[in-house]
Amino acid sequence: MFIGRNNELNELNRLYNSNKFEFAVVYGRRRVGKTTLLTEFCKDKSSIFFVAEEHNNKRNLENFSDTVLSHFNMKGFIPDFNQWDMAFKYIGKMSEDKRLILVIDEFPYIATANKSIPSILQNIIDHYLKDTKLFLIICGSSMSFMEKEVLSYKSPLFGRKTAQFKIESFDFFTSCEFFKKYSNEDKVFCYGVLGGIPQYLEKFDYNLSVKENIKNSFFNKNSYFYDEPRNILQQELREPMFYNSIIETIAKGATRLNEISTKVGESSDKCSKYIKNLCELGIVEKEIPLGEKQSSRKTIYKIKDNMFSFWFRFVFGNTELIEQKKIDYIYEKKVATFISNYLGFVFEEICIQYLRRKNFSKDIPFIFESIGRWWGNNPKKRREEEIDIICRNNDQILFGECKWRNETLGMEVVNSLIEKSQIFNCENKYYMFFSKCGFKDDVIEFSRNHGNIILLDVDKIIDDVLNIETQ
Repeated sequence: MFIGRNNELNELNRLYNSNKFEFAVVYGRRRVGKTTLLTEFCKDKSSIFFVAEEHNNKRNLENFSDTVLSHFNMKGFIPDFNQWDMAFKYIGKMSEDKRLILVIDEFPYIATANKSIPSILQNIIDHYLKDTKLFLIICGSSMSFMEKEVLSYKSPLFGRKTAQFKIESFDFFTSCEFFKKYSNEDKVFCYGVLGGIPQYLEKFDYNLSVKENIKNSFFNKNSYFYDEPRNILQQELREPMFYNSIIETIAKGATRLNEISTKVGESSDKCSKYIKNLCELGIVEKEIPLGEKQSSRKTIYKIKDNMFSFWFRFVFGNTELIEQKKIDYIYEKKVATFISNYLGFVFEEICIQYLRRKNFSKDIPFIFESIGRWWGNNPKKRREEEIDIICRNNDQILFGECKWRNETLGMEVVNSLIEKSQIFNCENKYYMFFSKCGFKDDVIEFSRNHGNIILLDVDKIIDDVLNIETQ
């Protein structure tokens, strides 16, 4: 079943219906669903779908020739192409009067084996393809390669694309399509474990509880997830052991560069370069307080991919126990004790995603122009403060507080956020409180008497979005 990606699919179909030459670049991290999207798009259309592999140039060209000639039923009638430009010219000729899609998946493999491929394509596009009805799509999982060697102004292909698609992981609400059977609390739990990578979401057995899935899929050395992060890092990076140390350090709470470098035992400059590579892979992301410059010294780093976060927090350091098959012990002593705190950060991200969706549907007090977390100095109290969520436009601010606790949210939380909001000078302030287990009676009464106070429990957050999408 094809889930999500409706916007991307609609845009690809719009380009297809132009019936003129189009050149789209599709990229995103491994497992995110690029090939699935393009396969769905090509369904019932005349298309050549070539998936490159890590071969030398000669082998890649032979495989490409075989794919192209087989599509036109010409295999054996004409010889394989002995040059890439010959192959592309042939495709151009065959699409002069007929719509044809050519997908080259894992393009970095052929461009690495033959560094002249981007220049060859540029020349072919300019002189042979631009007046055809070919829809050319090149796709790649190496995001740094695609951004630097294909999309960059230094690339020979710069200025030739007619569209580009950076395929991101699903947000929480789209991911819920996979685990409809779960309670809303377990949906949050499941998303905190798997994140929004489609291939990961397909691996759980949703007839089992989240707990049983974790035990079967993460704490079993023969399972898919047991070595998945290691496999990804080995495919993409040199020195995976050093990257392991950085990711584990961030997963266990060190978020600032100096903290990370101290715990890893390497210089800040070296750690910074490695963290940059992890950011390019979509595993780690840089975060700054809302309103700060990108160069802010308040910069922190967090793991963007929930599966990596869960794995390095709860699996990486417990491999010896997993080898001993102490599965129940690991879950009860290493996971259950700390999972509520872990899910607190996941819940914050879900609440931000909720607000982005509501901003699109215009179903909040005002349309905000920026959203994020904030931390910094409170000059009145002379102490550091943190605010989970801030949304703002020029003259309005919404402050959000998120609590993933097994207790109802009380007035002390409300008063604390209102007090912290005094740091910001703005007349129109709104407050939104997100709670796993609802609110105490005095908080509910307070919100009734103050029109700028909004209360949302986990059921309201999830049902509000999912019910709208199913109508």
